[in-house]
Amino acid sequence: MAELTKKSIGGFLAKQGILVAFLVFMVVFAIANPRFIDIDNISGVIRSSAILGVMALGVTFVVIGGNLDLSVGSMMSFSTIVVLDLHDKIGPALAIPGMFAMTLCLGAFIGFLVGYLKLNSLIVTLGMLSAIHGLTLTYSGGQNMDIADKQNTWFDFFGQGSMLGIPVPILIFALLAAGLSLVLSKTPFGRKVYAVGGNGTAATFSGIPRARVVFMTYILSSFCVATAGLIQASRSLGSQNTVGQGLELEVLAAVILGGASLLGGSGTVFKTVIGVLILGFIQNGLLLMGLAFYAQYVVTWVIIILAVWLDIAAKRGRLWSPIA
Repeated sequence: MAELTKKSIGGFLAKQGILVAFLVFMVVFAIANPRFIDIDNISGVIRSSAILGVMALGVTFVVIGGNLDLSVGSMMSFSTIVVLDLHDKIGPALAIPGMFAMTLCLGAFIGFLVGYLKLNSLIVTLGMLSAIHGLTLTYSGGQNMDIADKQNTWFDFFGQGSMLGIPVPILIFALLAAGLSLVLSKTPFGRKVYAVGGNGTAATFSGIPRARVVFMTYILSSFCVATAGLIQASRSLGSQNTVGQGLELEVLAAVILGGASLLGGSGTVFKTVIGVLILGFIQNGLLLMGLAFYAQYVVTWVIIILAVWLDIAAKRGRLWSPIA
């Protein structure tokens, strides 16, 4: 009986280790500072994490498919600058679809290189990180972008508005997460993504169009980046041309923290959301504890490593690897 109970607990931890770690962090920070669990603070953290979270949802598909996408930070800068610029030139009604079309073209180009030409995703997206950054600076002329008439536009709805008392960025994040979770877990495309990431060669011999699946994961990732850029531009109605710089590493950290394997074939949208929230609440909790901002980076890194280690340990049933 005791052995059965131990196996049941071990099985639960193996599947939900990262969720347990998240709850532990929440309890510790709540004890350290009661303001941490204030409803306004929680809402504020989720709202500020929405942009990172939306980007992470798309990257989850790319990583599960066995690839990487380090271009999302620069691509988010590009989409933000483009939609702000087009807002004053052609109006928000045309600026939004125009920006999405341009961002999707970038995603399609990356998907073509990685999927159809079978180039290494790390090299391609690392190169595109610099290329898109240069494209953004060229497009903006090296200048930051601001909407001229900030008082008379409905464009701020996506970043500053609310529905039923819930901030719109949170609603966008939640709805997109729910929809993509269904796509990944309940559709043939989702199963193909897992198959390609788990064993690309076997997937090809099984009749799965590997190149097309990889291509579509990058299209999906660029769509999520464009959505994040829309929220960012709408929230501030202006932006620096480097607003997304460095976000690619935070996005990847959230996806990996959520349990997705860099080798591909594993991961879920739900756990990516948990990974995003862990990062957001860790930073917020450390801030409320009065920790200096430069020390927060170190502590955040330690907590991330600890959470991932405990998650892996729960899956293999021991803290240390049996292989010396």
